[in-house]
Amino acid sequence: MPSPSPSPSPSPGYRSVFRVREFRAVFAAHLLSVLGVVVAEISLTVLVYRLTGSPLMSALTFALGFLPYVIGGTLLAPVADRYPARRVLVICDLVCAGCAAAMVVPGTPVAVLLALRCAMAVVAPLFQGTRNASLADILGPGDAFVLGRSLLRMVAQSAQLVGFGLGGLLLAVVAPRAAIALTAAGLVGSALLLRFGTRARPARAGRAARTSPLAGVRAVLGERRTRALTLMFWVPSFFVVVPEALMAPYVDGLGAGTVALGLAMCALPVGTIAGELWAGSRLSARTRSRIVVPLAAVGLLPLLGYLARPGVPVLLAVLVLAGLAHAYTLGLDQWYVETVPEEARGRAMTLLSTGLMTLQGAGMALAGLAAEFLPLHVVVAGAGALGTVCVLWLLGELRATAPGAAPAPVRSKDETGLTTK
Repeated sequence: MPSPSPSPSPSPGYRSVFRVREFRAVFAAHLLSVLGVVVAEISLTVLVYRLTGSPLMSALTFALGFLPYVIGGTLLAPVADRYPARRVLVICDLVCAGCAAAMVVPGTPVAVLLALRCAMAVVAPLFQGTRNASLADILGPGDAFVLGRSLLRMVAQSAQLVGFGLGGLLLAVVAPRAAIALTAAGLVGSALLLRFGTRARPARAGRAARTSPLAGVRAVLGERRTRALTLMFWVPSFFVVVPEALMAPYVDGLGAGTVALGLAMCALPVGTIAGELWAGSRLSARTRSRIVVPLAAVGLLPLLGYLARPGVPVLLAVLVLAGLAHAYTLGLDQWYVETVPEEARGRAMTLLSTGLMTLQGAGMALAGLAAEFLPLHVVVAGAGALGTVCVLWLLGELRATAPGAAPAPVRSKDETGLTTK
């Protein structure tokens, strides 16, 4: 499949990225903010449950971390290119820190707590998109960008594993409001790192540029190849969350305990991190580009193993395999940054983050709905089969739109009004 020709030289590895002073500041800020948000999520969920005694309100508090993404990502996407990236990032961190600090105030009504959680979630996709786009400014749009973005993804995956455990331990020692106060302090620390650890750069698009949210969506999804690349990030994530969404009832049906459930929930992220580490540290940029198609094509096929109703050991192997295939995203990242125009990079990255979070939430919800009517193992295996068909179609779109691919024949009308080639 024709694709952009990356450098054939071996990958310099992750160490080379850490030699860039600005990236070290971005990495440290990312670690602080991700851990802070994870701790805030579990602390706020516990706080709302204690105030209301309602499991529904507690679950809603957690869900509000996902639902507003589509609103914030769509409406705020143009901001990522219209204003300097450092300013946008610092303001986003301070807004979230202010929301977290307001949650700490004793007597804050539950409705206000939920509104503050929504505000944090609305800002999140703008922050993520702007930060990811700024990586190309700090590291360049080549191999270093791919490795830097991979590191940030691995931090996010690891934070999900470590953060909830850390939050649980923290809540055993301090009250939920005190834990949320630590989140506010971490977000302020992130803002300071970004403000003083990164260089000021001008906005990618002029302030007079169009800032209509719909114009931003059209700029990213209106072009065929950019649309196919974006969907290649979105679609697999929609299907791969299905086993996670149904993990608790599936493991319960096996008669296994909470230890098995914990191991199963960790298996997919562990495989994902291992796959990215292997691709980023062992493969050259050219090889990472070459493995996009085969790994993406088979990435969801391990889920078909659910048809055999596997026990815990085989289940863990299935999930780790599905995670390992995620290594193809490093090559996909390179194609994406080479395809998206620089002046639209912030909008593109913001919408990319928005779609990922929104579709993961939708995938979980639809998996639960399907499990009301079908056996759990059939739902997961069906997700693997249907997802594979969708990915193969998208790979065909990428092949048809790759640089150097034969253009579609131009059709015109002759004097009789008939369409001819």
